[in-house]
Amino acid sequence: GGGRRGGEAHGGNERRRRRERSAAMLPLRGPGGGGSVAGLNRHGSGSVSGYLADDLHQRSHLSLLRYLRRVVYYPQMDFEYTFTQMLYLLRSPSKVYKLTSWRNQTKAQWARDDPAFLVILSVLITLCSIAYTLALGNGSLINILGQVAVHLSLFLGSGVLIATFWWHLANTYFRTRHSHSVDQEVEWMYAFDIHCNGYWPVVLSLYVAQFLMLPFLLSNSFLATFVANSLYALTLAYYTYVSFLGYMYLPFLNKELVTSMLYPIVAVVLLYVLFTVLNINASRFALGFFFTAAAAPSP
Repeated sequence: GGGRRGGEAHGGNERRRRRERSAAMLPLRGPGGGGSVAGLNRHGSGSVSGYLADDLHQRSHLSLLRYLRRVVYYPQMDFEYTFTQMLYLLRSPSKVYKLTSWRNQTKAQWARDDPAFLVILSVLITLCSIAYTLALGNGSLINILGQVAVHLSLFLGSGVLIATFWWHLANTYFRTRHSHSVDQEVEWMYAFDIHCNGYWPVVLSLYVAQFLMLPFLLSNSFLATFVANSLYALTLAYYTYVSFLGYMYLPFLNKELVTSMLYPIVAVVLLYVLFTVLNINASRFALGFFFTAAAAPSP
């Protein structure tokens, strides 16, 4: 009898040690933390999806903070890899999103953790804004700084609005949910990455190429109107296409619903035809918002 009781006590101690080891393996953080046991208990033991959502939101918040810190830390930026992505966006944008899929497999996040892409775009927009101001506006320091601020705000502000719109739409309506798989969400930073990807061709065409052709594009000929309108239409259509690819490569979104992101191209085509038939020059129309010299007809 004593041996049996001793064996039962030993077995109980062993089971208790196994439970303690299992508990130690759980990601214990502060009370109520997104990835903690307390966070799981807050939703109830059966609400695993709620626990995962909290953990995802916390990791997204931390990723954003790390991203912002690296903006001012040059040595941590991989410019070579960023230039490779920029080249792919012009030649084969789908390759960029294949790289994104690989990053998700290795780092468990879709968004970039390197701000080099954002920094390069901001520098290019700054330089182009200065060039446009010197060519079309008042070259005073105050005017130059004002134009730089306006164009950077246009890039970042439109990015925040567009990214938030598609991020909300994708997470609310486009996601496909399966009971046997982990529930996933579109990261807001990934939505902003998609905007940056699409804005890179915009910078090349509507900032660089347009500037090089300014004397011709701002002339009064119908050919100038045709070329300017074609430049804007192709650029906006390509921005839409690159954005569409970014969401199409997410495996947890409904592909048919994501295809609706291509509908704005129809509006672009209609405006292109309307502007061209009415001989409304898109370059003069757009630049006229920033520089009065661009809006004035050429002699």
